[in-house]
Amino acid sequence: MLGFCLAKLPSLDVANRWSKSAAPGEWYWFQHGIYRIGITLHLSTVIPAGILMVWQFVPVIRHRAILFHRINGYIIIILVLLGNISGMMIARRAFGGALSTQGAVGILAILTTTGLFMAYYNIKKLRIEQHRAWMLRTMFYLGSIITTRLIVIISAQILSKIGSYHVIMTCGEILSLRSTEYVGTRYPSCLGANATTTADLDTHLVPVLVYFGSNLEEIAASLRAPFGMSLWLAIFLHAVGVEIYLALTPREAQRLRQVSYERQLEAGHQNAGSAGLVVEKFGDADQWCATERIQKEEHETNTNR
Repeated sequence: MLGFCLAKLPSLDVANRWSKSAAPGEWYWFQHGIYRIGITLHLSTVIPAGILMVWQFVPVIRHRAILFHRINGYIIIILVLLGNISGMMIARRAFGGALSTQGAVGILAILTTTGLFMAYYNIKKLRIEQHRAWMLRTMFYLGSIITTRLIVIISAQILSKIGSYHVIMTCGEILSLRSTEYVGTRYPSCLGANATTTADLDTHLVPVLVYFGSNLEEIAASLRAPFGMSLWLAIFLHAVGVEIYLALTPREAQRLRQVSYERQLEAGHQNAGSAGLVVEKFGDADQWCATERIQKEEHETNTNR
């Protein structure tokens, strides 16, 4: 996450740097209007959030720089929420804006927003182990965009080998990538009587071969075709992966719940150790007992014997 976001820092210069490094055809939509605002806000929030979020998981910072941890956490929450809003603003045109892409972006926004809310709620209730779990989930969800890029690259190569996939693109997008002569030869309908104005070019559609070769419009098609699928698959992998990780670290969760019990006891919570949202309030789990209480009860039992 840190390496990816540091590498993307130059993209904050949207007009000069991102426009040249973006996938072919993307700048056609993002160079003006609401999409320009959306991509500028998105890059300006998610890249700093990715850099700052890493430091939340450094133990020495959590233990010795509590104030930094808290302030940094609030900044991250604001940046990610703004990133989600701007992400939904640009989803209509991102990598072609297919419904599968828009749906995946919406789900990712819901997952990360819910994760941040749960992390914030639990830390306010002094449920440290649940705060840890939900912040880990949120970071894993956000990291799915990195895995998406890897899957897209692999998928583009596979689809190119198959050679029978096509993507619908507007004539305006193609003309922004290739010369008029090339478009007139390869896509003659784009220069026909029904595609003479900018509005016509944005609504006149032609099929483009999915092939990761030398033609820019075909490269764009090869990246757009698998993007929605890749994002859904990445979200699935990260959502399952973080739950596996949390299931493999029960001792850390138990240790932090003990710490939560002590903090809640100091704060005067009526049900210390089980304040906030706990599974025993909604499911059939046994009532949780703090380690000290368990040891005390065992000691009293042994003494009576």
